[in-house]
Amino acid sequence: LVRLDGMERRRPHQLSGGQQQRVALARSLVLRPKVLLLDEPLGALDAKLRRLLQDELRLLHREVGITFVYVTHDQEEALTMSDRMAVMNTGKVEQVGTPREVYDEPASAYVADFLGLANLVPAVATDGAVELLGTAVAAATGTIRGDCTVLLRPERVRLVDGGDGTVTATVADVVFAGASTHLSLEVAGTRVQAVVANAGQPVPQPGALVEVLLGADAVRVLAS
Repeated sequence: LVRLDGMERRRPHQLSGGQQQRVALARSLVLRPKVLLLDEPLGALDAKLRRLLQDELRLLHREVGITFVYVTHDQEEALTMSDRMAVMNTGKVEQVGTPREVYDEPASAYVADFLGLANLVPAVATDGAVELLGTAVAAATGTIRGDCTVLLRPERVRLVDGGDGTVTATVADVVFAGASTHLSLEVAGTRVQAVVANAGQPVPQPGALVEVLLGADAVRVLAS
């Protein structure tokens, strides 16, 4: 952890939130525990300081080599901080896996909706495809047939110039978010979120008609 030189004579209330968290960690680690429980350790910090301490905690974890049990309601923090994560619902473990496994292959609609932004769209599954938003999309349906729920991650909802497999959408809202722009789209009477990277391309404005491609990589079929 970053040293707090010059702070030796200060009382706890005279330290910043980030400094207090560093002191608390040092006091815990000096006992050399086999497991360290971190319960919402960064919840009261501002975004920039929280990101800095996340980096420090990851470095510390590699250095001391003990197990950290990290409890948080911040989904992004859970994804970035963990080697393995468990998503809980009213005391029940819904799914355990690596962050990528849980994000890309959620075991239930609850997990899909809890982690990150999610479009959960009603659909009908057939053999190797699903019908949703007025179009058919190739998808791994497993044993699911008939009514189901499809997860569409907003970052995989792609705006294109048209072509086979596209659906027409109306832009309902546009929100600038720095590195990306969040679009709210009306597609076949359903509201769908899309996230577009800000890479210098023009951004459609509310009321514009756009073509949306729902590829097989964008679709995850869940039981209803």
